[in-house]
Amino acid sequence: MSSPRILLLARADGSRVPTPFKSAALGELDPFGETRQIAWQGDDGVSAGLVSFSGNSVIDSYPYSETLVVHAGSVVLNSATLTLELGVGDCAVIGLGTRLTLQASSDSQWAFCAVDLANVPARPGLTLLAPHTQLNPSAAPEPQILIGPTPQCRALNLFDDASTELRVGLWDSTPYARHGRPHKLHELMYLLEGSVTLQDDADTTVTVGTGDTVFVAKGAPCAWSSAVYVRKVYAVK
Repeated sequence: MSSPRILLLARADGSRVPTPFKSAALGELDPFGETRQIAWQGDDGVSAGLVSFSGNSVIDSYPYSETLVVHAGSVVLNSATLTLELGVGDCAVIGLGTRLTLQASSDSQWAFCAVDLANVPARPGLTLLAPHTQLNPSAAPEPQILIGPTPQCRALNLFDDASTELRVGLWDSTPYARHGRPHKLHELMYLLEGSVTLQDDADTTVTVGTGDTVFVAKGAPCAWSSAVYVRKVYAVK
């Protein structure tokens, strides 16, 4: 496994990103096989990257807990109790063990963060990550790492699985900056609004704008600087 890094997965405008990807299935049960482009696959069951898929797929029991962010085309997810029609910018979670029918239009692509752990109970179902969900006040970054005023932050978990420790939801914040530190969790971020610059310990910066998706691996050195209001979808473990 490579050293933890900040990995840009997809831009809103579809332009090429510098992140290296590997075309491979996550495992024998992966319904998307080598249509996956893996940017990160850790030894703790967490992976992230892109899926480029067109057509239909029927999965009796979805093998992962997986967060999707649609970047091109359209995707329809059908479970026993819910149908989600996802277009560009829409986000959802597929729970482990979901019986799923998936229909993807031509040239569909989505960013993903998947959790694959052995011997955990199924958590079947689909969860839509509605972008305008009302949020609750949440803790700001620790005072000792802040540069300047303390921001006002809000968040809400929309999917929370104690067995896998995967939490997916929405977060927003007023502008702020903080010093770099090892990222506490694996995190997929999709920016619904605003812009942020992330910086590693080699002073390499990644600017993430509205409609972009980035993955920050657990332990990756990461500083944050946002000059505007930011609202994002997160998937953390």
